[in-house]
Amino acid sequence: MAIVLGPHQYGKAEVRVVAVDRSSPRHTLVDLNVSSSLHGDFTAAHTVGDNAHVLSTDTQKNTVFAFARDGVGTPEEFGLRLARHFAGSYGWITGARVAVESYGWERISVGGAEHDHSFRKAGAEVRTAVVTVDGSGPDADAHVLAGLADLVVLKTTGSEFRGFPRDRYTTLAETRDRVLATAVTARWRYTGTGTDVDFDGTFAGVRTTLLETFASTHSLALQQSLYAMGEAVLERFPQVAEIRMSMPNRHHFLQDLSAYGLDNTPDGTGAVVYHADDRPYGLIEGAVLRDDVPPADIAWRGTPGFC
Repeated sequence: MAIVLGPHQYGKAEVRVVAVDRSSPRHTLVDLNVSSSLHGDFTAAHTVGDNAHVLSTDTQKNTVFAFARDGVGTPEEFGLRLARHFAGSYGWITGARVAVESYGWERISVGGAEHDHSFRKAGAEVRTAVVTVDGSGPDADAHVLAGLADLVVLKTTGSEFRGFPRDRYTTLAETRDRVLATAVTARWRYTGTGTDVDFDGTFAGVRTTLLETFASTHSLALQQSLYAMGEAVLERFPQVAEIRMSMPNRHHFLQDLSAYGLDNTPDGTGAVVYHADDRPYGLIEGAVLRDDVPPADIAWRGTPGFC
C-alpha cells in the first residue's frame, strides 16, 4: 500500500480592496473581497517541505493590490486579469481560480443631487464573480461565473403550497395564500470565455429578470419559482450557458392572536400579523441548463452551496 498526495490547491483568501478613482471631481468607489487559489505541481511542498514551486500567498495578495492600482473594471474582468496572470506566472502553475465579491455603495443625495464623493452602503446584496483559468498562455481555457448573493425578495400573496404527501410526522397545513420570501444566491456561467460579454449590462439584465419573474410567477412551490426564474434568464440571454440558484425559504407564519380576543386572517379587512422564522428553513437549490451546451465542471469546482 502506498500513501500519496491527493487533490490540493492553495492561495490567499479574502483580500479586502477599496479602490477610489479621483481622476475627476466626481469620484468612483469600488469595494472588493478577492480570493485566489492556484493549481499545479506543489507536491514537494507537501511531502518534503520544498517551497521552490510555491508562489507565496503574500505575493498573491500584493498582486491583487497592484492590479487594482491599474483599474478594476467589472468584477469579471478583474478576475480574468488576475487568473490569467497567476496561471501564466510559472511553468509549474497549471491553473488559477479567482473569486471576487463586489459590495455596492450608493451616492448620498444632498439637496436632491447626488454628492460627488460621499457614499452609503447599498445593503446586504453582493455581486460575485468566479473566474477559473485551466492551463497557461493566451489560449488557456477560461470559465466565467457571474452572480449575486443575498438578494432578498418577498411577495405578500401569489404563492401556494399544497398537495404534498402527509405522514404521521406532518403537521404543516396546506395553504392557497401565503407570504413567500427568500434570499437568492445565483451564479450563471457564460458560454465560451465570456470575454466578448458586456458584463455590467448582462448582470443588470439578469438581476432584473430574476426579480420580475419572481414577482410575476404565481408560485405553487419555491422550486417552481426557481425554475421559472432560471428559464427566463436563459431565454433572454443566449450568452448564459446555465444558471444555478440557492434559495432558502424565509418562513412567515400567521401569529395566533386568539389569546387577545383578536382574529388574524388574510381576508383583506386590515393588517395581517406574521412572525418571521429565520431557522430552521427549507433550502431549495437547483440548476437550469441548456441541453446543447457542454458542461464545465471545473468552473464550479470550489464553489460551495450548489448541487
